[in-house]
Amino acid sequence: MSTSSVRPLRRAVFAAGSALTLVALAACSSTAPNEGGGDGASTLEQLQEDGTVTVAFNGEEPYSYEDGGDLTGATIALDREIFGALGIDNVEGTQTEWNSLIPGLTAGRYDTVSAGMSILPERCEQALFSEPEIMYTTAFMVPDGNPDNLTDMQSAKDAGVKLAVLSGAIESGYADDLEIEKIEVGDAQDGLDAVTSGRADAMALTGISLRTLEAKTDEAVEVTDSFVAEIDGVPQIGAGAEVFPKGEEELRDAYNEELAKITADKERWLEIVEPFGFTEAEYPVEGLTTEQLCEGNLDEVAKELAPELGLDG
Repeated sequence: MSTSSVRPLRRAVFAAGSALTLVALAACSSTAPNEGGGDGASTLEQLQEDGTVTVAFNGEEPYSYEDGGDLTGATIALDREIFGALGIDNVEGTQTEWNSLIPGLTAGRYDTVSAGMSILPERCEQALFSEPEIMYTTAFMVPDGNPDNLTDMQSAKDAGVKLAVLSGAIESGYADDLEIEKIEVGDAQDGLDAVTSGRADAMALTGISLRTLEAKTDEAVEVTDSFVAEIDGVPQIGAGAEVFPKGEEELRDAYNEELAKITADKERWLEIVEPFGFTEAEYPVEGLTTEQLCEGNLDEVAKELAPELGLDG
């Protein structure tokens, strides 16, 4: 995922050095965070003038990744449609380790994060999220035959398995909440290697990511059916979105306006993301909002939208 990761900069010793560091960080994105252009233009106006937006990606297929040096993936395809409609025709990418995506955004190394990032309350405290772009569920990559009979997170706990999870990803939190032994890996390929080498019994990740990985490997592994993880009986509703720096409500709102035109039309949404393996199962659920997910009251959301989410009433 992160063969060319952005690494945190060392803290400058002197005040002058700190100032220079901030200037250098701001120069890495199309605009400095929350400041817009030097002529008083907002960030959105500056991006429109430049014609380029820089997004961070983690290299996870099929969300956002490089293929032969070309930036691609479902969230990148959505970005090109949405930013293009805003008059920003060029989408450039910076590959970044998962745990560094939001810190780098806050530091001004890029303009947005395009990685299918799950909308979580603790993340909402650090950054702004668009409305949901995709839904996702969890699955396991396991040795052929699924020897531990894994079907959901509770079955992993009951079986006493060791899970490979991406560092900082939502599945790592699931493992912590259920006290499942885990090893953290840098990307999906590392997780596959952990399973095939026996260092982990299974890898937990979004189902669509694991199916994409399975299709590209000759290793003796398989992917379980996807499921909605439950913690203490509460369905962990997963939705991914574009991420913006705090203070960039104008840019976020403009993005949301164009996103709504796409998500209101299932056929158009599928036309954009289906080439990357996405199906109606990942189509954003009508009525599910970022505000609800940021508040984190998933039990109430699950009850309110049970039919739409495919959950038992």
